[in-house]
Amino acid sequence: MNIHEYQAKEILKNFGLPVLQGKSYSKNLDTLHADIEDLNGPPWVVKSQIHAGGRGAGHFKNSFNDKGGVQVVFEKKDVPSIAQLMMGNVLVTKQTGEAGKIVNHIFIEEGCDIDREFYLSLLVDRNSSKIMMMISSAGGMDIEEVAVTNPEQIINIHFTTYKDVSLDESLLTKLDITKNQLDDLTSIINKLLNTFTSIDASTIEINPLVLNKQGGFVVLDAKISLDDNALFRHPELLELKDLTEEDPLELQAAEHDMNYVKLDGSIGCMVNGAGLAMATMDIIKQFGEEPANFLDLGGTANKDRVIMGFKIIQSDPNVKSILINIFGGIIHCDMIANGIVEAVKELDFKLPLVVRFQGTNSSEGRDVINNSDLRLISIDDFTEAAKKVVDLAKG
Repeated sequence: MNIHEYQAKEILKNFGLPVLQGKSYSKNLDTLHADIEDLNGPPWVVKSQIHAGGRGAGHFKNSFNDKGGVQVVFEKKDVPSIAQLMMGNVLVTKQTGEAGKIVNHIFIEEGCDIDREFYLSLLVDRNSSKIMMMISSAGGMDIEEVAVTNPEQIINIHFTTYKDVSLDESLLTKLDITKNQLDDLTSIINKLLNTFTSIDASTIEINPLVLNKQGGFVVLDAKISLDDNALFRHPELLELKDLTEEDPLELQAAEHDMNYVKLDGSIGCMVNGAGLAMATMDIIKQFGEEPANFLDLGGTANKDRVIMGFKIIQSDPNVKSILINIFGGIIHCDMIANGIVEAVKELDFKLPLVVRFQGTNSSEGRDVINNSDLRLISIDDFTEAAKKVVDLAKG
């Protein structure tokens, strides 16, 4: 689960990280004129809050200037007007696509006298099953771009313990910092590790972490992603979820214990099991088409979930055909087949449909599909089923 910058900074502040003073607003800016008096400036920084990177380099659809979704303001009187123009506007960044995202939240922060910028993040390295720190002197930049153009500037450090961590003095030269600054950085890393493990984060990214003119570190931007599977331990964090940032179809699927992610292709996919879903999307791409979605019905797939899956998939106008790929284990293929037939009849479903069964009662399920008189197609072979659904989409 992603959260906004202002929410991430509030969490980091509670764990003792050095963040600047700021005020956040959700749709209503009525108190802004009074609040600005409590923030040191000039300058002040007005930040659009959406779940996407590249806000500063983005642009608004209803453009009022070309300064993007993060603007440094030097005149106090201009702060409210700029915030008002951002609020409710559509911000387009390289991560949102041309559709952009509506700005429903604004964060106004006091300025910072920046000397140098660094990149810093913590994440779970699944290859080593450890928390890994990425740090670079190339802060404020797209870290993926740095990895391609100057990979030597990225330092990766794995932690075997998450308390009382000491940083190697080789970082003095690699980051061009002083011994006192290394001590400060060590304190920051220990606080971040405490934050990471305490809230069950999957990623904490600070880009940039800056040194101010006084030689102290400041968290200038922050992004936190939380592990969805651990949110039951943190009901207070679950309350931070911004439903306006979520795809409504994904929310609808989640309400029915299904996992759905909308993609840009033309082949709808309905599968039970995440691994099988990934394999299904891969083989569709192999035959020259793109999947329209990831949709995992889960291990207890039934008629009701199939009906909801159909409703979600057919709401995407780009879908031209659908591949249902079911492995029968705990659930029986014939039970799912009957659910598919009933769902197609109930919804008067018209899109071309190919079904592939393997596992428990797969042959009985195939017979149910092929004898349904609904022009449904059941094919045992995975490759042939994929070829057929691609041909139907093209036809």
